[in-house]
Amino acid sequence: MARPTLLQTRSLPEAVEARAARDYAIRRPEGPDRVLESAALLRAAEGCDGILCAAGDGLDAATVAALPASVRIVATFSVGTDHIALDAARARGIPVTNTPDVLSVATAEIAMLLILMCARRAGEAERLLRAREWKGWAPTQLMGVTLEGKRLGILGMGRIGRALARMARGMGMEVHYRNRARLSPEEEEGATFHGEDGAFLAACDVLSMHIPGGEATRHWLGAARIAQLPRGAIVVNTGRGTTVDDAALCEALRSGHLRAAGLDVFTGEPAIFEGYHSAPNVTLLPHLGSATVETRDAMGFRCLDNLDALLIHGAEPPHRVA
Repeated sequence: MARPTLLQTRSLPEAVEARAARDYAIRRPEGPDRVLESAALLRAAEGCDGILCAAGDGLDAATVAALPASVRIVATFSVGTDHIALDAARARGIPVTNTPDVLSVATAEIAMLLILMCARRAGEAERLLRAREWKGWAPTQLMGVTLEGKRLGILGMGRIGRALARMARGMGMEVHYRNRARLSPEEEEGATFHGEDGAFLAACDVLSMHIPGGEATRHWLGAARIAQLPRGAIVVNTGRGTTVDDAALCEALRSGHLRAAGLDVFTGEPAIFEGYHSAPNVTLLPHLGSATVETRDAMGFRCLDNLDALLIHGAEPPHRVA
């Protein structure tokens, strides 16, 4: 029997590529490895049984509506699905799957890395050395703050948030959280739940953001909510770039209301808000949340498990979101 044809929009880890090539006839878009715009994706998908895409690929409502009739499933190499018009996929009867449960610890590690870098001014220190401007140790040079005893506020206490909470407890931090619903005592592990924004923000020496993107959360952290954070707070975002008002965050850094910010996600990646290039006390990472060998392999295998279920075994994909 002929192998199903799979449009693979991006280059993937070696082990994932090998498994995909074993079980599918792989089609790749022409040109460099990059996010696919709608027209290029539709051309490449002609005659394909499935699409293995990645964050940023152009699968808006118009694109999904125009997908070739041959396409029976879309598997995204991500947990987030805000780059795919799920309602349009449901209307077409095209299942969409994602990769949950495999990147929580890796992303929490990046959040903690950013918290540490911000608290101890590691980005500034590294830039000082690279610029050959370090004049030697001094008692008042680049003084940061210790994390022990500080209050960590976690916005979105899902798997990533809970993994970060466990790391924070190991560093002696007090954990607070804001969530759509309160967790069970077993999941809370002693964390303090806040049912409204004001009390939660006031309790944050460090705010770590882990909420999904989309219109409902666009610019959740704007000027009004930033003002409710204690002066000298640290903001870290490893969730979605659209949840932060970039201009308001930069202004809060310049005014000194915020001590520092650490960002791994941005609106309009890879073109980021211009103000971040000159804002003080900001640490920027290029979307490294899941970037470990173990995690990226697991994400790819989860994509292939979903594709195999439908295209090879005729079964329901295990991680269907639409």
